[in-house]
Amino acid sequence: MIHPDRMDLVRTRELLARDMGMPMGSFRNKKPHTHEDFPAPISSADARVLLWDGEQTAAYLAGEPVPELPAPGGAQDLLDRQEAAAELGVTPRTWDGYKSDPRIAPHTVLVCGVEHWPRGVINTFRDARPGKKGATGRPKGKANALPRGQLRDKVAVLLAAEPAVTISDVCASLGVAPATAQRTLAQLRGERITQLMEEEPGLSFTEAADRLGYPAAVRRGARDVVETAGKGAEERS
Repeated sequence: MIHPDRMDLVRTRELLARDMGMPMGSFRNKKPHTHEDFPAPISSADARVLLWDGEQTAAYLAGEPVPELPAPGGAQDLLDRQEAAAELGVTPRTWDGYKSDPRIAPHTVLVCGVEHWPRGVINTFRDARPGKKGATGRPKGKANALPRGQLRDKVAVLLAAEPAVTISDVCASLGVAPATAQRTLAQLRGERITQLMEEEPGLSFTEAADRLGYPAAVRRGARDVVETAGKGAEERS
């Protein structure tokens, strides 16, 4: 997490090496940032690019007490990919599908080339998602929130970002009924499995589903789609 007033203090490995007067090759070999008393990164533990607070690292290098960081929790705190996903209770790959949403994308902030988002924007998105309470989808008797064509495209984005995306995830993100989410996911997974099996003759349904990352629990509907496509091909031939 990065405090918004401390963006200019952020340090990458390259900047740390410069601050230490050390060639980058030596920095990679010696890994001074891994020393037990070195200030902890302000990026998430699994972040692809580690970041540090420059005031903390400068104090450490000067042999001075390392200052505390501002307490987290503010609406303007900047969260990286893993932190944003954790804030919503989803996987980072699911967040990759969410971040292009027009309610989020304009608020993206690059810090040393790494995407971050304000906590308040993430929470507003979470609170505004239709069906977020229990992920039950749309209220009974209410039409789906998206036209069918748009729905398919948006579900495809979520599926591409997270092959194991659930019906509840789709309901929560798009505000559709569970039956609609289930049907669309099955259709898209079935089509992708069929395409892969056509591209690689001899590949079984299970092998194709494994290759695409679809969990066993979600394959039943996809199998029906694949079998229907196979029957249609036989009839046409």
